[in-house]
Amino acid sequence: MTEQVQQDLSSVLGVAGFLRDGFALRQQLADHLALTPEELERRLPHSTAELAALHPGGFDPDQAGRFYEETVGTAHLLELAAWHLDSADYIADTLRLQERFARGQVLDFGGGIGSHALAAAGLEAVERVWFVDLNPHNRSFVAERAQRLGLAGKLRCVRDLDDPSLPARFDTVVCLDVLEHLSDPAAQLELFAGRMERQAAALLNWYFFKGHQGEYPFHIDDPVLVERFFRTLQSRFLEVFHPLLITTRAYRLV
Repeated sequence: MTEQVQQDLSSVLGVAGFLRDGFALRQQLADHLALTPEELERRLPHSTAELAALHPGGFDPDQAGRFYEETVGTAHLLELAAWHLDSADYIADTLRLQERFARGQVLDFGGGIGSHALAAAGLEAVERVWFVDLNPHNRSFVAERAQRLGLAGKLRCVRDLDDPSLPARFDTVVCLDVLEHLSDPAAQLELFAGRMERQAAALLNWYFFKGHQGEYPFHIDDPVLVERFFRTLQSRFLEVFHPLLITTRAYRLV
């Protein structure tokens, strides 16, 4: 990659580019879903309710993977897009944090609509980004976004960590707003630890809360699972200070 191309990518995919238009998110999503801009704007404000309506009563956390892979369809794209656009300042700070730590082989686990994966792929210190997401619609959309932004050679989309094309170890792990959706988040931490290089960094956050009125039915809040998560976190990872006032934290292996 030439220096000029790298500079161009940095201007488009840096924090300023995200704050400007979410990396052209509205236009790309409208094209991907074959919606007019007006139709997209009508649907975005209702996307959270539409996604929640798909949630079955008595949701079994052990079936969360199947739910996200087979049930949510494109509703998750709309919900995530609305959130990233409405919470742009918060997302921008997580991108600033990623700029501090991302390098080498980057794993973006459960990367949704790809904001962090695309931004990481635009960083000079990053060799390749591996976008892992169960939802085939998410993978398709992010691959399409990468192609349109000239990043197809630097970003690869796969279903899960068992994909044989993945490297054995990663230099950076990014897992944002995902752990609270998993049936065993502690086990996921162990998987991350086993796939990290010795000097690797992990950027993680979580929200083990279903909401005051059940507005987050997809989140786990079982006290036993949550305690196991924190015990695993404390035994396997050491927090690395950063000055950004956000919920996302940085870690290295103990």
